Amino acid sequence: MSGDQWWFCLKHMAVEPEKGCPNKDRLGPYATRDEAAAALQTAAARNKSWQESDKEWDDD
Repeated sequence: MSGDQWWFCLKHMAVEPEKGCPNKDRLGPYATRDEAAAALQTAAARNKSWQESDKEWDDD
């Protein structure tokens, strides 16, 4: 890894390099620009997985 980090800005709904909006407005860091571009889909998939795990836990 080259040390570059990418972020997804929730304020501007855009991928940003390390120098960008404050971290409170961003998701990341991500290793690649493509990973940052998929940040919302990644977060949605993780949330779904966690909700399913919570449901399984609650059902036990």
